[in-house]
Amino acid sequence: MEAVPARVRAYVTCVALCALCCLLPLPALRTPWWAVALLAALYAVCEHVVRRRLGGTFYPVLLAGAFLLPPPAAALVPLPGALLSYVEQRPQALRRIWRAAELALAVWGAGRVHWALGGRDSVVGCDFPYALLPCAAAVLAFCGVLAVLDGGILALAERVPVRRAWRGLLSRSLAPIGAHGLAGLMMAVLWRSPFGPVAALLVLLPMCVSWWAFAQYHRERAAHQATIRALVQAVDIKDGYTRGHSERVGQASVMIARELGMDDERVEVLRFAGILHDVGKLGVPTRLLRKDGPLTPDERRIIELHPEYGHEMVRGISFLGEARAAILHHHERIDGSGYPYGLVGSQIPEPARVVAVADAFDAMTSTRSYSRARPVAAAVQELRRCAGRQFDARAVDALIRALARQGWHPAVTADDVPPDPPVPSRPRSEAQSVGRGTP
Repeated sequence: MEAVPARVRAYVTCVALCALCCLLPLPALRTPWWAVALLAALYAVCEHVVRRRLGGTFYPVLLAGAFLLPPPAAALVPLPGALLSYVEQRPQALRRIWRAAELALAVWGAGRVHWALGGRDSVVGCDFPYALLPCAAAVLAFCGVLAVLDGGILALAERVPVRRAWRGLLSRSLAPIGAHGLAGLMMAVLWRSPFGPVAALLVLLPMCVSWWAFAQYHRERAAHQATIRALVQAVDIKDGYTRGHSERVGQASVMIARELGMDDERVEVLRFAGILHDVGKLGVPTRLLRKDGPLTPDERRIIELHPEYGHEMVRGISFLGEARAAILHHHERIDGSGYPYGLVGSQIPEPARVVAVADAFDAMTSTRSYSRARPVAAAVQELRRCAGRQFDARAVDALIRALARQGWHPAVTADDVPPDPPVPSRPRSEAQSVGRGTP
């Protein structure tokens, strides 16, 4: 996105100025410039290979710099690699400056903590296990600086609520960066040993192998996600009246899940569930999905099979987890009048209750062949009316709170909307008209 808000530019500028301030003591220090240059070049190469080929960021070289060099000199190590790194999204220059500045501050903070705890002497003297304590404190400082800065950019650029912007950032980064910290410590100790820098570089070989294996896992996950996108596109092509509906239901499901305080893993599952909730329509005849008039009872029964079709289609995708239950049960109702099994209340899996609310909300705020889009306020009022009877009241309240904070921008999903939509054969509430032809 090229149009970056002024508040984000101001935030990045302040972080960059703080990073420059960390470099001010350099002229007064006895800096081993050859070591700075070697580590910076090594990090730049690792950054290029890892980000372009494997994905992610490679921290052992940066942490080794924090353990070996004075903090201001260590802050120089990430600059060339970050400023020259590959960036896909625009504006590239601002993103590179941001990345360079936050890494410089994180390395400087780690170096200050490490030196303050006597880490330099323990590295030079190969003093184990005492060298581990300053190393652990430095890694914690490194993670803490990154978490604080990343939370700030999330709050400003992504409009994530302040109380949620920093949630989980530190805890999620401790384990992977801790492993990188141990590799960095091994590099620093070997660097100071009689074997010198060449031996230190050998530490990177097993790290690169493990990183490659980790990248293979992510490639496999990306392949699954590509399969999901293909299924969603197939549904959109078959049921043109609801094009884009799946993605919006996924978005609304995420909003509800986060408001309910679910962890990130379950939020991701809910996103998949929302995106794939109608995949079973691939097993329904196209003529029924695109029929303009009211459905006969037999036609309605055929369409009501789509949750079971969808569940069969995704049953073999193991990482979907609870999403499979949401696909099967998203048309169940709290009072037991839903389908396919007529489950009641808490018998309905929580992900299915969340997706049901998200599905109904988007159906009401989008124009279909049989109904025009309603304002968000009217859709919210209808959800309130049906809460506790058709929908889970907690999920409805969570969506309403999320909408009040983040808003919603409903889209017209029909390609060709007739000027006078046909009226259903019997009165139905808008919340009951979830999906084409489903009660």
